[in-house]
Amino acid sequence: MLIQVRRSGGFAGIERRAEIDTSGRLDAAEWETLAEAALAAGHAEPPRGVPDGFHYEITVDGRTVYCADPHLTDAQHELISRVLKEGA
Repeated sequence: MLIQVRRSGGFAGIERRAEIDTSGRLDAAEWETLAEAALAAGHAEPPRGVPDGFHYEITVDGRTVYCADPHLTDAQHELISRVLKEGA
């Protein structure tokens, strides 16, 4: 499973991207469960956020959803944080 995250917006407006390929990882099932939960709560179109808040695009195996601060679910927050931290 290929998980991609794009973060845009914020005070400085700097975009950040990262991705994780779960193929062959020992924790692949954990990543996949988290990704499915994040996708389920996402929006088909970019939602309206707050001024200077971050906007996110989450793509999992070609399926893309959108979300924005401060209305992230726990799964979205965890997935975004982990991908941006551990991803390339």
